[in-house]
Amino acid sequence: MSGLAVVGAGSMGAQIAQQAALHGIDVRLHDQRDEQLRKATESNRGHLNRRVEKGRLTAKDANAAAARVHPTTNLDEAVGDADVVIEAVFEDLGVKRELFAELDKLAPAASVLASNSSTMGISRIADATRRPKQCVNMHFFYPVLVMDLVEVVRGPETSDETVDRALAMARAMGRTPVLINKEIDGFIVNRILHAATQEAYRLLDAGVAGFEDIDVAVEKGLNWPMGPFRLGDFSGLDVTYRARKHMFETTGDERYRPSPRLEAKVQAGKLGRKTGEGWYRYPKADN
Repeated sequence: MSGLAVVGAGSMGAQIAQQAALHGIDVRLHDQRDEQLRKATESNRGHLNRRVEKGRLTAKDANAAAARVHPTTNLDEAVGDADVVIEAVFEDLGVKRELFAELDKLAPAASVLASNSSTMGISRIADATRRPKQCVNMHFFYPVLVMDLVEVVRGPETSDETVDRALAMARAMGRTPVLINKEIDGFIVNRILHAATQEAYRLLDAGVAGFEDIDVAVEKGLNWPMGPFRLGDFSGLDVTYRARKHMFETTGDERYRPSPRLEAKVQAGKLGRKTGEGWYRYPKADN
């Protein structure tokens, strides 16, 4: 497959583009800011170099993969001949709808328009276009260069052909897709992870056990690579908090209300590894 465009060169978009490029796909990576494109290029180059150092990739293949990502601030240039466009911008519904309306004008009529959103079903975005049948969620997991899964989520109007093309693109990128036939908040993984971690927060809030012991219990007893609090620090406690707040506000179900202790961490700016402290403290070298 060819003709892939990724719009949004943050951590997710940059790695989505590089993952595709590692599997021989030429990608145009768009961002409004040259500085963000530069950061994305440098970050991806660092990931590739580490693979070379570890003997997992040859220098020749690394250079070829880097060269397949074409950064641009021109949206028309990015999507003008794209078979598939993957949106990876900020999780703001208004921003996404505005972007999809623009993509609808600039991308070829046959193009698939996919959103990487982990919280917004495509039905909330697709009607900003004249092609809702060609709109779909393709939810990658961070870090994309490590995490194998892609959740492909069909909207109420998404066609079978669009689903097939999204599944095929995920496989062409070397990732394993799963198909979700009905939109639901949190999709599959975050829905199950949310239920488990909410229970961990309830145990903490009730004074049943400390967060360290809950993490050890989950890591040793359920064989998770990271317990829920260590995982929250890794992902960013602000991300965890926003996800819980979204679920609570969407459903009104008290089971989804964010933990007061989680909210306090976020309000204090203790967001995990990226700030040097969350549930745990992290040396500056780890940030």
